Amino acid sequence: MTVRVLLAGLCTVDQIQRVAEIPAPGEKVRSLSMDVAAGGPATNAAVTVAALGAGATLLTVAGAHPLAALARADLEAHGVDLVDLDPERPDPPAISAIVVRDSDGERTVVSRNAHASSHFVLSMRYFYKQVPRSEDEMPGCVLLDGHHPEVALEVARWARERKVPVVLDAGSWKPVFPELLPLVDVAACSSLYRGDDPREHGVPVVITTAGPEPVRWSTADGSGAVPVPVTRARDTLGAGDVWHGAFAYAVARGTGDVPGWIGFANEVAAERVRHEGPRSWTAAVAKMGEGQP
Repeated sequence: MTVRVLLAGLCTVDQIQRVAEIPAPGEKVRSLSMDVAAGGPATNAAVTVAALGAGATLLTVAGAHPLAALARADLEAHGVDLVDLDPERPDPPAISAIVVRDSDGERTVVSRNAHASSHFVLSMRYFYKQVPRSEDEMPGCVLLDGHHPEVALEVARWARERKVPVVLDAGSWKPVFPELLPLVDVAACSSLYRGDDPREHGVPVVITTAGPEPVRWSTADGSGAVPVPVTRARDTLGAGDVWHGAFAYAVARGTGDVPGWIGFANEVAAERVRHEGPRSWTAAVAKMGEGQP
């Protein structure tokens, strides 16, 4: 049976400049390289799932603006099945301006989230036209990033009715979380997360990531921490998104346990940061998915 993950959330266009040093205010510097790629938490996670050899379906909004074609082309090239909930939207997609420091891979990001669309709920018909009709087509996991809140809630309810595990990428607090968290099976929070404790909303598995520090987890039966591999970081852009994609892939396989899923995600994210550029890591990650049950 093919491993499948359904991902719902933000899709941006990332314009990435690699520099020797991040410029000070008012300073101009020449970049070492420049890339354009699709970005956003759910989007980068979808690329990860596809790189690992699984079926990745991304539910988002790209729209009809010419800039959206850049994101579409990137996703198609990396094996992600894009379901655009508002394909006629004329507005430009959300755009992120990113600077990555060459010496250690640290990055700065200036971005604006996607604007809400009045068509989102109605546009779920595009999703429901593609609802899996057989057990083999059903995703083994759903990953949400909390963007496009109406869509997140709709997909979470759909998954809950079908007993599909729901993982939430809780990198930062979002207003939809009080309503969304009761529908979530795993909340993976960053160390920068500030908001309600997911346990207060009945989330059975809560995980906290903290960059190179051990990843902490807790369930009703216990808690622990899983170390992160020591590696030289060349590019940290999207490392957290890659982690979430790898974690969702591990959950979707239907084997293992929470510490094992975290350990796998840690290894994949560590592989990502060893490589420069937004997609150069995918070939190495593909080997990590080979032979997985």
